Amino acid sequence: MSVLKINKNNFDSEIMKSEKPVLLDFYADWCGPCRMVSPLVDEIAEENPQYLVGKVNVDEEPELAQTFGVASIPMLAVIKNGKIVNQSVGARPKAQILAMLEG
Repeated sequence: MSVLKINKNNFDSEIMKSEKPVLLDFYADWCGPCRMVSPLVDEIAEENPQYLVGKVNVDEEPELAQTFGVASIPMLAVIKNGKIVNQSVGARPKAQILAMLEG
């Protein structure tokens, strides 16, 4: 499954109503560590259809970034049943990102 581009228009319908665990990647195009995490997030989306994976560009969606209290990027958030159950800031290896989803 491919990565969804998340914005305020599709956030509620795609993320909050998802039956699957959700991985959200908050990023910006100019952010070096974000560019390191991005291909890992893409791989997780392709290899794990049991998860819904989305990316939020904080420059384009400041309201969503504020809602999640994003102070530093990249920030990864795991949402299950409409609630944040795990989050981390900074670049992480793929195994740690998967562990967040499974935890």
